[in-house]
Amino acid sequence: MAQQKGVTVWFTGLSGAGKTTITQAVAQTLREQGYGIEILDGDLIRENLTKGLGFSKADRDENIRRIGFVSQLLTRNGVIVLVSAISPYRAVREEVRQKIGSFVEVFVNAPLATCEERDVKGLYKKARSGEIKQFTGISDPYEPPLHPEVECRTDLETLDESVSQVFAALEAAGYLPTEARAMAH
Repeated sequence: MAQQKGVTVWFTGLSGAGKTTITQAVAQTLREQGYGIEILDGDLIRENLTKGLGFSKADRDENIRRIGFVSQLLTRNGVIVLVSAISPYRAVREEVRQKIGSFVEVFVNAPLATCEERDVKGLYKKARSGEIKQFTGISDPYEPPLHPEVECRTDLETLDESVSQVFAALEAAGYLPTEARAMAH
């Protein structure tokens, strides 16, 4: 395995913005390069680690704190953790950042209309019809990061461009050697 520093790369954004797609592409490149990584996907975490939590603000915050706790454990043990979670509230994202320390925030940004067009699960349609209550971006707020290390505009850039930005940020922060991005293409 390549020598590596632990870091949590936290992908935040609306449902359908492209968090999982970018996370998977970054993960594939890191694995090919021999890095030890772990993906913590918000949907899978809700099925397994935080099953009893609902979608109130308190439950959403608790969900993010639990993902943050697992991320902190992995990060301090030298793992590159890729978190893909809507994590709509700025304050709890900042709280998790402070606890983990080695943290890179990636704002996966796409306009609401674009996210709705990409909605393969039909969640936005259900939220707009009232079937789903407390849906981020429709009936619940999303607070975009004020100063993310990376902003991926998935409505304006290619997947490769988004992935390159993530690698550039990891290199700039000293988590990856500078040749990592060159090998991502």
